[in-house]
Amino acid sequence: MIHEGAAGVAPGAWVRLDGHPVFPEPGEASDTFLLTQQPACCAAHGGWHADMVVEVHADTPLDWRRGPVRVRGRWELLADDPAGWRYRIRAAEVAPLAEPRAAWAIGRRNVLGLAAFAGLSAMAGLAGCAAQAADETRDAGKEPAVPPWLSAQSTVDIHSHAGHVSLGRRTVPLPFTALAAPMREGAMHVVCLAIVTDSSTDHVVTSPSGRRRIVAYREPAPGEMSSRGEAGFQRLTDLAARQGLRVVKTAEELRAACRDGPSVIVSAEGADFLEGDLARLDDAYHRHGLRHLQLTHYRVNELGDIQTAPPVHQGLTDFGAAVIQRCNELGIVVDVAHGTYALVQRAAQVTRRPLVLSHTSLSQHPGRYSRAISPEHARLVADTGGVIGVWPVASIYPTLADMAQGMRSMADLVGVAHVGLGTDMLGLLSPSVLDSYRKLPLLARALRDAGFSEQEAGAILGGNYARVYAESMKA
Repeated sequence: MIHEGAAGVAPGAWVRLDGHPVFPEPGEASDTFLLTQQPACCAAHGGWHADMVVEVHADTPLDWRRGPVRVRGRWELLADDPAGWRYRIRAAEVAPLAEPRAAWAIGRRNVLGLAAFAGLSAMAGLAGCAAQAADETRDAGKEPAVPPWLSAQSTVDIHSHAGHVSLGRRTVPLPFTALAAPMREGAMHVVCLAIVTDSSTDHVVTSPSGRRRIVAYREPAPGEMSSRGEAGFQRLTDLAARQGLRVVKTAEELRAACRDGPSVIVSAEGADFLEGDLARLDDAYHRHGLRHLQLTHYRVNELGDIQTAPPVHQGLTDFGAAVIQRCNELGIVVDVAHGTYALVQRAAQVTRRPLVLSHTSLSQHPGRYSRAISPEHARLVADTGGVIGVWPVASIYPTLADMAQGMRSMADLVGVAHVGLGTDMLGLLSPSVLDSYRKLPLLARALRDAGFSEQEAGAILGGNYARVYAESMKA
């Protein structure tokens, strides 16, 4: 919390604080924004406590696409602010930052020049602060170096909505955001870019404890899911064309992505667009290049039950089994994320190819409606030869080092060969510790610090999924 030490900071003092900017209007640069401890999942979601937000007035407009930043400026305490905020930084200089410090509090170490002021004139103290700030700005602005081993093979994010590819719940989808550039800068070579069709039938609810989750509130109209699927695949095609992203359809193309440039695998989160018609799967494969299919999402659909709602089918349906079999025949990766333990249990019996569970975390005792999986759940996937993607949810892993330890725990349970990375980029309800592909080298470093060899870290960051993808293509 900022208030831990804030009372001791005199108004007008020069302060320094790291955080994530949130803009009043998505897509527009601004010289006024909010600084938060963690990135917001999108500009439409707020709900921060006043002690966790600083209003910033910068000297120059800030590019809204910029990631975490370091802010330096004059500190103000607010009283009776119309927006309810308690703190402000004026005349702020803003510099990009690779990763904010884990601790986020205003205190003596964040007040610039306090020691220099002792026994010196105010002008001398300010001059010393300016020099220190300039040095730190240069350091903060450096992009993390990409280690050579990270580029030696294709890296893969096995679940992503980056670029704002999803239609979302809005009447008009959000404009596309940069995807190719951060991928190139962070050596992320391939992302499994997922369309979503069921978001028109669900909404976000908040429990009395403050926990937010997505629930379905109505059944879709006939043809609604298939038409949204068509629009989603077209939107993905448009994003790839505009940003020069290659579309991966074969195992050879995936392996070559590390030298051919940023690439995407056409994916779908939830097979709702099928509307119970297996012929639509063939159509998506041939016409849209679908190569990765997640069976369920946030509504109990024709394929089976989900982790976040009461069971209806007691697992995978017969239609769900038929979809898996047809995916095996065509050459489509089968993803069982969001599915219940019972669904995964039958899926493991039905499939002739490795399964993927693209984005989750490990828990010894997952709670009701939790998206985490138990050790038994994880072993079901690993025993098919598959891969489990660990996701960067900040409430589970506050730092990238913690996330690397989460991957270590998963590897200790099922083996390094069955662990991958699934960021759910721009799809999380809660903040992410890997909110930009530019941070991939930082995660790579954290994996090495967690005791993984370069070969093992490379397998987690792409090699394992490449193996599963190649196996799935043996149609």
